[in-house]
Amino acid sequence: MYTRTMVTVISFGGSIVAPDGVDVDYLKNFVNLIRYFIEADSSRRFIFVVGGGGPARCWQNAYREISAGVKDEEADWIGIMATRLNAQLVKAVMGEWCSQEVVTNPMEVDPLTGRVLVAAGWKPGFSTDYDAVLLAERFRADAVINLSNIEKVYTADPKVDSNARPIDKITWADFRSMIGDEWVPGKNVPFDPVASRHAEKIGLKVICALGKNLENLKKILSGEDFIGTTIYSELSSIGS
Repeated sequence: MYTRTMVTVISFGGSIVAPDGVDVDYLKNFVNLIRYFIEADSSRRFIFVVGGGGPARCWQNAYREISAGVKDEEADWIGIMATRLNAQLVKAVMGEWCSQEVVTNPMEVDPLTGRVLVAAGWKPGFSTDYDAVLLAERFRADAVINLSNIEKVYTADPKVDSNARPIDKITWADFRSMIGDEWVPGKNVPFDPVASRHAEKIGLKVICALGKNLENLKKILSGEDFIGTTIYSELSSIGS
């Protein structure tokens, strides 16, 4: 009997893996969580897309302080290299589950041969959020789980707007009207504008949740009620 492979794409904000240095305890617990799902279901496959985090911001800020003529493309390349360092670490801790090299071009990726595939930044002008959307499209995942340092998407930045309120569900059209369409290296938004535009185009659902809350992630992966924000296309059901 044919068993459909279930592919789950998880996009890590780099601040989850390496806020300053590497969060060793978090990675240990994350590996144990993934082991739980891999051992429970032989059809389960995971794709992890890893951001740059603290190293990316630190090196980009140094470049901006030193250089008289800052170029967005150079800043982007610095961030991309940080994502690749973090991704190589995640690949290594996944051990035998990840038999393929870290993906650096989501448009040129081989079929999944292991239980886990790890990807990093691609090229200037595109964030790891966009890479995650392309990989979800390539491997027919119905959603991207976007893990960052926020529990939910808010109507505005709660640090500067006391009237900001958390959002449980929002359409891509409304979400994009909040964040705009411009991508700038290091831009701090829940999901990047270029990735959002493509996700809306292909009808992809994105779940934004707090990356450090692994119990909540377990609920998301188990299809249970969770804390987070679901961004969805009006053309598709948010429950699908």
